[in-house]
Amino acid sequence: MLIPVAIQTLVATEPPNPSVLVLCPANDLTVSRTRRIVPIWVGAHEAAQISAAIQHLSFKRPMTHTLMLDALATLDATVEEVQIVDVQDVTFFAHVILKHEGDIITLDARPSDAVVLALRSNAPLYMADTVFERASYPFIFKEEPTNEDELKEFEAWIQDISPDDFAQ
Repeated sequence: MLIPVAIQTLVATEPPNPSVLVLCPANDLTVSRTRRIVPIWVGAHEAAQISAAIQHLSFKRPMTHTLMLDALATLDATVEEVQIVDVQDVTFFAHVILKHEGDIITLDARPSDAVVLALRSNAPLYMADTVFERASYPFIFKEEPTNEDELKEFEAWIQDISPDDFAQ
């Protein structure tokens, strides 16, 4: 079974450190105490391409993913969806599902490339439930105080403060 997933965040770093693409079930993008995430480590170049796709950036000259999508369009093929289908140790495997003249074509791809193609073509992104079960981690939310709580805390602090507190 496939689970629709979405990008929760992308943590881009400088080489030699890996960047992290964080995916979560698409229906969990709102704050949920039960959310689980799937981190996928990617290289700096791959993170830059994902970031550019997230931001809908275009360039004067076609990048590799744009070239691929232009070639597909010229051949009357479309990216139907992207599936993250397996994980072995820390290596994820993806498929780009194409449609051409009614035929479905499955291409093996790195998840980073597949995600960029999905973003650039507005195609849905899925993950096999078995991958999600093996590779997901709980996402822990830190309880943030409300403005009202902060105001009460500040008022209590003000009432207890004296000029001597600032003496050196």
